[in-house]
Amino acid sequence: MILREKSGFSKSHMAKVLGITLKTYTLKERGEYEFTQDEMFTLATFFDKKIDQIFLPRSHQNGDVSNLNKEGVN
Repeated sequence: MILREKSGFSKSHMAKVLGITLKTYTLKERGEYEFTQDEMFTLATFFDKKIDQIFLPRSHQNGDVSNLNKEGVN
């Protein structure tokens, strides 16, 4: 998660914030598991951001943001 890295937080710290194991957090960050809605809200609150500033729609999970504005997502 670029935001996590730029903010200087470790994966271990983020796992503690979410109340999950480091292994589970790592899998979620890599996209192998999905973050739950509760986890998304927790992270948005933690980073003082809107959820859509942190998470992309599922159709853009690989970081393809080129079509976001065309689809009406900002």
